[in-house]
Amino acid sequence: MKKIALAAVAVLGLGLAACQDNAPDNNVSTENTIETEAAADTNAAIDGTENLGAAADNALDAAGNSLSNAGNAVSDAAADVANGQDNVAGR
Repeated sequence: MKKIALAAVAVLGLGLAACQDNAPDNNVSTENTIETEAAADTNAAIDGTENLGAAADNALDAAGNSLSNAGNAVSDAAADVANGQDNVAGR
């Protein structure tokens, strides 16, 4: 009976030894997850900012092109008027 009791105590002791606290490992895993997600969020924000800058540059280029086209149209219209006057005057 003593052998059975000793064996039972040994088995229970091994069972308790196997049940260790994983909280420190879980905390490290949680910290790594948080850092990874924070890095991903930061990178996404930086990419978004860079894309906004490119979009603003493109919009300014388009506005500049529109103004240039309008200026060219006014110049062409003035040249057409001058040519029309020359034609009326017989030149």
